[in-house]
Amino acid sequence: MAFFLESSFVGLFLFGWDKLSPRAHLATAWLVAIGSNLSALWILIANGWMQYPVGAEFNFQTMRMELSSFFDIIFNPVAQAKFVHTVSAGYVTGAMFVLSISSWYLLRGRHVGFARRSFVVAASFGLASALSVVVLGDESGYTVTEHQKMKLAAIEGMWETEPAPAGFTLFGIPDSQAQETHYAIQVPWMLGLIATRSIDTALPGIKDLVGVAEGRIENGKQALVSLKRLRADPADAEARAIFEATKADLGHALLLRKFTETPETADAALVAKAANSTIPDVGTLFWTFRLMVGLGFYFILAFAAAFYFSAKLEFDKPWFLTMLVWSLPLPWVAAELGWIVAEYGRQPWAIADVLPTFLAASSLSVVKVGFTLFGFVAFYSTLAVIDVFLMRRTILMGPVEVLGLNGPAPVAATAAKGA
Repeated sequence: MAFFLESSFVGLFLFGWDKLSPRAHLATAWLVAIGSNLSALWILIANGWMQYPVGAEFNFQTMRMELSSFFDIIFNPVAQAKFVHTVSAGYVTGAMFVLSISSWYLLRGRHVGFARRSFVVAASFGLASALSVVVLGDESGYTVTEHQKMKLAAIEGMWETEPAPAGFTLFGIPDSQAQETHYAIQVPWMLGLIATRSIDTALPGIKDLVGVAEGRIENGKQALVSLKRLRADPADAEARAIFEATKADLGHALLLRKFTETPETADAALVAKAANSTIPDVGTLFWTFRLMVGLGFYFILAFAAAFYFSAKLEFDKPWFLTMLVWSLPLPWVAAELGWIVAEYGRQPWAIADVLPTFLAASSLSVVKVGFTLFGFVAFYSTLAVIDVFLMRRTILMGPVEVLGLNGPAPVAATAAKGA
């Protein structure tokens, strides 16, 4: 459905809106909006499950994760937080796009009345959306605290467990070799309040979480041994009891497969190695997160200033309009930074605590995977080029004829009409 709606929308760009009646135009717009949101919902439910795999149980007989509760998967708290946060970020992207193009028109004295109205709507909607992103980002942070403690510790460069409530590190230079964050500048209590919503809950540091991982790996080794026994004799009651008690840590034992072919006999040194592999690259997460948050607050300030100037009918600020024009790509940058935090922070897991990335193998050949990847890249790159070409052409043409503002009208006449 998403492909169909995308192709329909591109078709409308190519053949013109005047081929549709107003009702058909409205229906198309709603279908695109609904289809996009449904597509985002299902993608983010799947991604949320990879971050926090609920509603599924490992079946030792089929050797795969199998559905146990569709309700739990749909209402996974990580997925729900991701969905509303991502959709709000999409609204910010759309609002900044409209604000930037409106500013471009105003700088060139084109379609001034239309541009002013678009500017006001984008500023209002964008401010509300930018504030929503921050609030909903806080909810995402809370779910990370609950279900992905190592990711949170890496984002903060927090090597040691701090007394509650922990401070938020504004600036620092993470050093993975020394396991220390140099020149850290912190805001007291801030991280504890955001991440735990309390003043008495401690947040574990990376070193303590590695210790927890070591314990889970040792426990998971028992799950591996009992799994082998069950595969040989499914009626082995003792092995079944051990497996049920330890299966939650089976994925951690699989981390040993990176270092040995016989993980169930791994010694303490290999267990320590596997436990340390649960630490994602701290520097990447630390700086990516701060750049994303910095852009988020920039959007709030930009939309707030645009809202203020539009409320005072002050649209003659060349420096501000120029800044907004150059801000057009920033929401896309912020969104990509957010995905780096989400996906890179899950490493070394393809499915958190269940399947390590290096074991997430496929039965497909490298040639088939490469061909599929090339096809997707080529298809979406072509769509991107077409979209940018069509958007640029439409922007240069100006508002559509039905609004009575087509073509570069004189500044004075357009301003008077807008007033």
